[in-house]
Amino acid sequence: MRWHKFISTILHPVLMPTIGVLIYFLISPMRVTALQQIYLLSIVFIATYAIPILLLFFLKSVNKIESFEVRTIQERKIPMFSMMCIFLLLGRFFYKFSSVRELSYLFFGTLLGLIIVYFIFFTKTKTSLHLLSIGSAVGFFIVYQQINNVMLLPLIVVFILLSGFLGTSRLYLKAHTPKEVYLGFLIGVTSQLVMYYVLQ
Repeated sequence: MRWHKFISTILHPVLMPTIGVLIYFLISPMRVTALQQIYLLSIVFIATYAIPILLLFFLKSVNKIESFEVRTIQERKIPMFSMMCIFLLLGRFFYKFSSVRELSYLFFGTLLGLIIVYFIFFTKTKTSLHLLSIGSAVGFFIVYQQINNVMLLPLIVVFILLSGFLGTSRLYLKAHTPKEVYLGFLIGVTSQLVMYYVLQ
């Protein structure tokens, strides 16, 4: 039980954007200074981790959600809409800078995935946001390979293996059904690929 909660926590959707950007800086040629990297990472961390956490505390205080796990579709709508706005702003922010424009694909791709998940809500279907976020990371690094003509297969394989561990954990914790887990991962990967071909 502790292992499943641990992997669900360290690969939480609000942490994955920061992890993705950090790995991007580690594998990319030095296009910005170390200080600029810290600045950009701080922006991503505050926007995708700190703000959503504060929003959840607020929603909990006004009884809009029962727990921080936001298990029901109705409870997920406000946090999801706020994340869509944040990812739109981050995508536009990074797109303006040619040195790190590739990162805009990560945020625009995840935005597309969140929009798809939001519309799927109307079919009364819940999707795993954990798997959506890690699927987005897989899709983004596939796109990164294509853009830079480099081989990132080991990194992509590691993320796919982590996706398997994460999906298993979400099932073990009874947070999702197998359908919701597979759907989240599939949307995450394909949204990145679709957005890349739209933006290039």
